[in-house]
Amino acid sequence: MYESHFIAIMCGLIFGGEPEVTHGYSVGYDIHRIRVDCEIEAHVIEAGRDTRSSLDSIQQALFAAQLTGKTPMVVLIDTDGREGAIEFRVRTVAEMLGVDYRVFTQEALVRTMLGS
Repeated sequence: MYESHFIAIMCGLIFGGEPEVTHGYSVGYDIHRIRVDCEIEAHVIEAGRDTRSSLDSIQQALFAAQLTGKTPMVVLIDTDGREGAIEFRVRTVAEMLGVDYRVFTQEALVRTMLGS
């Protein structure tokens, strides 16, 4: 499964939210857009696997929160059953900034999808 599949499972089945929500913002004369991985009533959620590409999740969640007035959250999808360097870095910064942080294993997300 691709990361986007895990995000859709997490967003829809666990949080009851809407995946891939787009928000516009302007800088000078230009209009730009960001896409939030998952949006629920009170939170904007950035999610990703426990890989280097998830290091920018905190920044994305904070920026989306600023645009929407919602609370930022970061979710990492654990692929190997342990907290590695990436998870440690993201968790540490999330704790420092008071950003909600959660971890789900790939297996748990698949079980959720299958209803077991």
